[in-house]
Amino acid sequence: MRINSLVRSLSFAVIALTLVVLTLPTPSAAQIGIAIRIGPPALPVYEQPVCPGDGYLWTPGYWAYDYDVSDYYWVPGTWVLAPEVGFLWTPGWWGWGGDAFLFHEGYWGPHIGFYGGINYGFGYFGVGFVGGRWDGGHFFYNRAVLNVNVTNIHNVYNTRVVNNVTVNRVSFNGGNGGITARPTPEEERYANERHVGPVAAQTEHAQAARNDPQQRASVNHGRPEVAATARPGELKGAGAVPAREAGNSRPSAPNDAKDLQPHTPAAPNTGNAKQDQKFQQQQEKLAAQQNKEHQKLAAQQEKEHQQLARQNANDAARQQVEQRHQQQTQQLEERHTQQQQHLQERQSRGRK
Repeated sequence: MRINSLVRSLSFAVIALTLVVLTLPTPSAAQIGIAIRIGPPALPVYEQPVCPGDGYLWTPGYWAYDYDVSDYYWVPGTWVLAPEVGFLWTPGWWGWGGDAFLFHEGYWGPHIGFYGGINYGFGYFGVGFVGGRWDGGHFFYNRAVLNVNVTNIHNVYNTRVVNNVTVNRVSFNGGNGGITARPTPEEERYANERHVGPVAAQTEHAQAARNDPQQRASVNHGRPEVAATARPGELKGAGAVPAREAGNSRPSAPNDAKDLQPHTPAAPNTGNAKQDQKFQQQQEKLAAQQNKEHQKLAAQQEKEHQQLARQNANDAARQQVEQRHQQQTQQLEERHTQQQQHLQERQSRGRK
């Protein structure tokens, strides 16, 4: 009996630990409990650093999200050694999931899968990859697309690429203003092939970017100090390339609080009329408070817009204010989402 009891206890502990691990957040994945309602900034404009050596493949830069500070940060594009001969990199991408933006992590595999239709440039023009190919165990670089020094790398070719994709720097799929592309059956099949996630160098590279405050959107206003690097993790030195300019597309969600949809309480249905009435009152009170906060922030932001107009502010000053308004609006909605979830949790416990 003691043995059976011990086995049951150990089994329960393993299951509990597994559930905890599965729900732990990562810097780039969607996190349970926080809805990201404002899409990432536009993709910045930058030059590609020269390829550091044979066998390195280009991985485009992208906006990741730091839940600790409620801010996007730029992970620079970089050259990475492929984990296996024949493997290509499918970039990660942000997509609207119906009520929040979710990040779909990139992966290495024998074919390029769907990456949201995002035009990352440098061969990743929204569909597939035209920057190079594997042949006979070696990667051949298309010099018309990639920055390769032929003195050091000889396996090159030059094929002009006609890019019919409009360069609008939009960094997300779906939602308001996002790319409308959908995966083809072939791309869906590629996603189900054997593939592996980012290698250790990529993970460390993303972590280095996360730890650098200059990479945050609220600091760099869409124009990161380091937009690309020659090698992973090298965010300083000659191999670090700054952005030439910020992207030119607007984020998907409202930039100002005046454009937010008002909160409306959901009608509870517990089967207990008295409890339903109580819960309805709680939700109405919370919604009224949150809508009042919408109006207060909207009034503050409108006052700042009027000040800019009176001062005849330049584009740089206007962009800085818009970025600040975007962050204020996003943080307000995330706080409201958490408040609603906490209220629902309390109501759920009250039903028991």
